[in-house]
Amino acid sequence: MKEITASGQTVEEAVQSALEQLNTTKDQVEIDVIDEGKKGFFGIFGSKRAIVKVTLAKNPVKEAEKFIKEVTSNMNLTVELTTTVKGNHVTYELDGENIAIIIGKRGQTLNALQYLVHLAINKDSKDYYTVTLDAEGYRNRRKETLESLALKMAEKAKRMNNKVALEPMPAFERKIIHNALQKKGDISTYSDGVEPHRHIVIKP
Repeated sequence: MKEITASGQTVEEAVQSALEQLNTTKDQVEIDVIDEGKKGFFGIFGSKRAIVKVTLAKNPVKEAEKFIKEVTSNMNLTVELTTTVKGNHVTYELDGENIAIIIGKRGQTLNALQYLVHLAINKDSKDYYTVTLDAEGYRNRRKETLESLALKMAEKAKRMNNKVALEPMPAFERKIIHNALQKKGDISTYSDGVEPHRHIVIKP
């Protein structure tokens, strides 16, 4: 982390000097006022310069990229990483050979890694980010699978005139099921159980 100690007639002047040296803007740094300084008589005698320490804040999106590369490298995988930022939502798309290792059974490895990336990006960040970690379009394929499963299980619940419980899945996957069935007037859905075993129940 790059930091600079600078001085000036005022705190603002000292900060400005540090920003110029770091070639950055105020929203990218953390400012620590060491001495506010004082004007002195007639602004000259006994005056004391203000001193500040300005630290270039880490970019959480880039830090999370480093984390992903480190983890995949430890898994002996070479991946290409594409990052897309929309507001406070960040999507990391992974491509490469043997990508199935990162996805895991029903996306369990990918979901676990996504959770860790979510922790990593928010560790030292002043803003709160949500994260999607995708691998070669897996998320879209999984969404289609879950929507199809939702409709199939809804039909089963109606046919049996009884509740049907689905397997446990993470919150963002449960949301896909809820959304797929919310417009069906003859079916209702709710989540039951405690994480990590929380699951959806479909009932007529």
